[in-house]
Amino acid sequence: MKFGQWLGLIATAAAALLLWNLREVLLLLFAAIVLAMALCTLVGVVQQRLGCRRPLALVASLLGLLTLLVVAIAAVVPPFVSQFQELLQQVPAALSLATRMLRQGMDQSSQMLYGKEALHWLQQSWQSQSSNGLDPATGLLRLLGLAGNLGSGLVELLFVIAVSVMIAIQPIAYREVFVLLVPSFYRRRFRQVLLLCGDALSSWMGGVLISSLFVGVLAGIGLSVLGVKLVAANALLAGLLNIIPNVGPTLSTVFPLSVALLDSPYKALAVLALYVVVQHLESYLITPSVMHHQVKLLPGLTLMAQFLFTVLFGPLGLLLALPLAVCLQVVIREVLIHDVLDPWKRLRTSEP
Repeated sequence: MKFGQWLGLIATAAAALLLWNLREVLLLLFAAIVLAMALCTLVGVVQQRLGCRRPLALVASLLGLLTLLVVAIAAVVPPFVSQFQELLQQVPAALSLATRMLRQGMDQSSQMLYGKEALHWLQQSWQSQSSNGLDPATGLLRLLGLAGNLGSGLVELLFVIAVSVMIAIQPIAYREVFVLLVPSFYRRRFRQVLLLCGDALSSWMGGVLISSLFVGVLAGIGLSVLGVKLVAANALLAGLLNIIPNVGPTLSTVFPLSVALLDSPYKALAVLALYVVVQHLESYLITPSVMHHQVKLLPGLTLMAQFLFTVLFGPLGLLLALPLAVCLQVVIREVLIHDVLDPWKRLRTSEP
């Protein structure tokens, strides 16, 4: 290769390395773009309903979201905090009860299979671990690490919100800046691809909102029937964590299950059965019927995207796995297939 080609190759490798080192910042920017798309969709609806200009619709949308956030915090957070404090005080009793029930079940299973306590060595290891206390210095270091992670997470959240609001104020201007980063001959087509990505994200967010509302309502009704405390907070958690498929529903089960376990083990089993039924309804009835009219994502590809983006980007990659998969699906279909592979196929078939 010539010197210019070597120089271009080195510059490309350096740019790829720089982008990889900045992957967390780029992922935060993508999160801001997703949030800005949701805000732009809401602004469009408000502008269409009220017949006002975009700045006024944006202000009305932000005030409405802020009002909903304040009402939700005032209605959910105080009882949630009090219940969580009570749960923290009673967690040792709940853990000992769960451990004792698990040991009894293991003993009965071992006696039925082997006629003796074949798992006695495991019980001894549990007892030795429970007898060993936590080093105060280690606990302090863990507490400081948790505080640092919470602080950095809060700063990142504020950054995402600020950037998303800035993009929502002038979405077309920011889109044109992004279009200028590609070669001039492809800018018109790239603008169309960006518009398709925006439409796909808006459709996906609409489907997720409908599905999360169904999950929250069903969880709230079921928890009210079972008599579990803090129904509103648990239903809100179920709806919010439903955004993260496969992992979110499992996390949303932990708190109501712990609260129910403090009352009765049978109530905890009933809560577990309730959440299993709700998630099956969401997975096999609600989401397919909603997403069929919104975004067509195969379940296998969704699971692969979650695993891949979690390995590459960590917890934030897991949270943004589905919007990333939605955008990648549009890019692969429009750029790779329509713009690269299809013309090459037509060129090969036209050859004599």
